[in-house]
Amino acid sequence: MAKINKMMIGESLVGEGNEIAHIDLIIGPRGSAAESAFANALTNNKDGFSTLLAVVAPNLLVKPATVLFNKVTIKGAKQAVQMFGFIHLCWCIYSLAS
Repeated sequence: MAKINKMMIGESLVGEGNEIAHIDLIIGPRGSAAESAFANALTNNKDGFSTLLAVVAPNLLVKPATVLFNKVTIKGAKQAVQMFGFIHLCWCIYSLAS
């Protein structure tokens, strides 16, 4: 595996119309500003803006660890399902109700 010894930033925009993916990327070694940004992204959620760890399957994280977050305010269940999937949304509702 390649060794990352400095912080790097990238961006990509693919697709058009309603089928668009816009990726902003920050990657860096542990102990760097990238690690602080990663931790802050997971712990500082705001209304309508949520973060979660990317997974390949339930309980199987992608490598390297990746944070997903929305760039526009989620205003309802339909948008939440589009972003996070039905299972995650049901788990969040269950967690809040418990």
